[in-house]
Amino acid sequence: MSGSFAVALVVLFGLAAIGTPIALGMIVAAVAYLAVKGQNLGLAAEQIIQGLYDSFVILAVPLFIAAANVMNAGTISERLLGFCTALVGRFRGGLGHVNVVASIIFSGMSGSAVADAAGIGKIIIGMMTRDGRYSPGYAAAITAASAVIGPIIPPSIPMVLYALVSDTSIGYLFIGGVFPGLLIGAVLMALNHRLARRRGFATESPVPLADLPRITGRAAPALLMPVILLYGIYGGVATPTEAAAIAAAYALVLSAAFYRALTLRSLYVTLSESARASASVGLLIGGALIFNYIVASENIPGAVSAAIQGVDIPPLAFLVAVNALLLILGCLLDASTIILVIVPLFVPTCRALGVDLVHFGVVAVVNTMIGLITPPYGILLFVINAVTGIPLRAMIREIWSFIAVLVAALLLMILFPEIVLWLPRQFGYTGR
Repeated sequence: MSGSFAVALVVLFGLAAIGTPIALGMIVAAVAYLAVKGQNLGLAAEQIIQGLYDSFVILAVPLFIAAANVMNAGTISERLLGFCTALVGRFRGGLGHVNVVASIIFSGMSGSAVADAAGIGKIIIGMMTRDGRYSPGYAAAITAASAVIGPIIPPSIPMVLYALVSDTSIGYLFIGGVFPGLLIGAVLMALNHRLARRRGFATESPVPLADLPRITGRAAPALLMPVILLYGIYGGVATPTEAAAIAAAYALVLSAAFYRALTLRSLYVTLSESARASASVGLLIGGALIFNYIVASENIPGAVSAAIQGVDIPPLAFLVAVNALLLILGCLLDASTIILVIVPLFVPTCRALGVDLVHFGVVAVVNTMIGLITPPYGILLFVINAVTGIPLRAMIREIWSFIAVLVAALLLMILFPEIVLWLPRQFGYTGR
């Protein structure tokens, strides 16, 4: 490692220690690196601009953010919850099951864990805690845990970012996330069922069968959105970016024209929030682009690959070791930062060891999503605290059992790659 790169790391960690946003920290660290090395400082801006404007796939990020925010602003979330309550609310721990099933459905629309937690999460927590049926800590914990499904089942903003840094097919990454997302939903529902029986959680009154057609009909237009999105991508009708535009337009038409739940004022607020969120992600991508340029200039990925190959590590041991490292980093760093800065360091080694990049990408995304609920950083815990006022201490006390089953599901995906790769292969994927 050169002295100039050491200076960049000192600047980056120093700024992070005083609370500077990581995106700005990476840009300032990059400028410090260029200054110490005697290179043109304008190179930082050049790398950011070229990286942002040369990648058509990045356009999918603000479009998926807009689609999620429009759905939360309208009545789509409430209609989906009504459908899920009719479907699984009658079982023991029913509202916990509703929470998970709603996240699975909503994940097919937004691609964002934060959108899931802040939108549907706020509503379902209110339902669960009403009349003391569930403790606030438990309701918040299962909401945070189920929200991690959002970026795993397609569409997925983190998978778009991984595709950007690894040159992997977004379509195959998306479809590779379907079974892992359903597996996570299954283990969360199994845990909820066990805890519901142990703690004696209430059973909801079953919805009469005669009401099911009416409830399903109210939610049907919203339920069509994942179908339209996935058919557009895998039917060859649209690219993932074009499908994101279709999703945003469909959400807007559905909320404004069909459900008539979106006013001009609420639309303005929604688009403003989407623009701010997109700018934040864009700034992070820009910082990662210039920092990754520096990492490539220092040949750090090559050095990591050579060091690992030198000890003749088996592919499975490599995957386990990398995922253990990512789980630790997830306690401290934002998921997007890990995907854009840390994960690319291991991509050359994956290629050298024969690790499938779609498998590695999906597993890495699942890993970083677990980090969203892992103290002390756990951004989803902070989001739920902000929108509900439930104390962090109550959430953290309940979250550990959910983290345990999520890590167990992650280990299954590592040990059995076909959980990720079987479905992409049915659509023509020929990777390892």
